[in-house]
Amino acid sequence: MRAITFSAYGGPDVLQLSEVPVPEPGPGQVRLSVRVAGVNPIDWKIRSGAMRQNFQVPFPHIPGLEVAGVVDAVGEGADFAVGDEVFGWSETGAYAEYALAKTVAPKPAALSWADAAAVPVAGETALRALGLLGVREGETLLIHGASGTVGRFAAQVAVARGLTVIGTGGSRSLDDLKSLGVVPVLYGDGWLDRVREVTPGPVDAVFDAAGHGVLPASVELRGTKDRIITIADGAAFELGIPFTSMGEQTREVLTEIAGWVTERGVRVAQGRSYPLAEAAAAQTESEGGHPGGKLTIAVG
Repeated sequence: MRAITFSAYGGPDVLQLSEVPVPEPGPGQVRLSVRVAGVNPIDWKIRSGAMRQNFQVPFPHIPGLEVAGVVDAVGEGADFAVGDEVFGWSETGAYAEYALAKTVAPKPAALSWADAAAVPVAGETALRALGLLGVREGETLLIHGASGTVGRFAAQVAVARGLTVIGTGGSRSLDDLKSLGVVPVLYGDGWLDRVREVTPGPVDAVFDAAGHGVLPASVELRGTKDRIITIADGAAFELGIPFTSMGEQTREVLTEIAGWVTERGVRVAQGRSYPLAEAAAAQTESEGGHPGGKLTIAVG
């Protein structure tokens, strides 16, 4: 099969389109004929070697966590059938024509292949962060980076749950945030004053999905370190603010995420879709930041 591999840490140029053996599913696994793979910052962080101290990979390595495809073969004990359309997390790398997975869920017919590959990481992270913050109806939540894939998902869920959501974003994203029911605020210098201008009362919780050094001023805004969480700023460890990076990957979570999109109206912002052979360009765009939507790789 064709797959994107790399055999040394480095820049996007280490990614190669290779011919590798088709993997065989083990107990509890299914093999997917991949339709779409999601592109995430962790993909290029692993490729660059930035995470090698905590997350080493064997070479050659196939990148890609998020996968959507059709079950092609079933391992012992896996409760899916050949032909089932599923989405979830790949165990062998999603930038490939075939991938193995254990944690997948049925793909609703109303969920497109691109959206199915776009929501596992963002949806799980958003729901986890909201749960850790303990946000409740009637409260005010500030989301830094509300126009990103995680922040945007979290903002829509929070609005649906009856919260007032203030979301920071770039100038091009403010109208989109407003259309989602979010109170939009331009990020960057002066954001704290701009947030104070749009909220008459206190901010009950802060979710930092951006990681641009906003934590100290967020503490000032809250008046306490309580109910502030980040997924993106390592300064959290020095400040004594929770940093959450890994959650529980289950079929139930995937089903809940799909329900938010197909039944509760959460909208996924899609960016550019790349062919498999151009995975390096996809990671380059992701690494550059502000892609304007979820980047995906169309495989099959």
